[in-house]
Amino acid sequence: MGLFDGVNAAASGLTAQRLRMDVASSNTANADSTRGTLVDGEWEPYRRKMVTMSSSDSGFSSHLQQAMGSGDRTQAGTGTEVTGIVEDDSPFKQVYNPEHPDAGEDGYVEMPNVDPLKEMVNMMGASRSYQANITSMNASKNMMLKALEIGRGQ
Repeated sequence: MGLFDGVNAAASGLTAQRLRMDVASSNTANADSTRGTLVDGEWEPYRRKMVTMSSSDSGFSSHLQQAMGSGDRTQAGTGTEVTGIVEDDSPFKQVYNPEHPDAGEDGYVEMPNVDPLKEMVNMMGASRSYQANITSMNASKNMMLKALEIGRGQ
């Protein structure tokens, strides 16, 4: 395990959580957008987006093998990896509003599948994870500073 592995793992988490906050903000901003994407010549409402992430870590079993002495000791956890941004396939909300310019013949308007409450919960979770990664990065920095102090003989 290298000196900067902890900082690099926290930095990857910061990047991933920042993207998660950006996507939740975009979803919230477009919660009332009835014209999001042009599909087959017709406007489709904005479709909620979600960030997919995975651990770029090798997993618990490899760490257990390392601790037991059999395994690749050079392999360490490298943090979080954003695997993509996917669209939510849940159905659009149907709202009766015959005066709306995007209303169908039956008077219903398809509204985005964005739930502002879900987006606030996602934003709060991303914010807390971001704070946790900053705390982890600061702890790594403090450990490095203490190691430098020990090295100087103070």
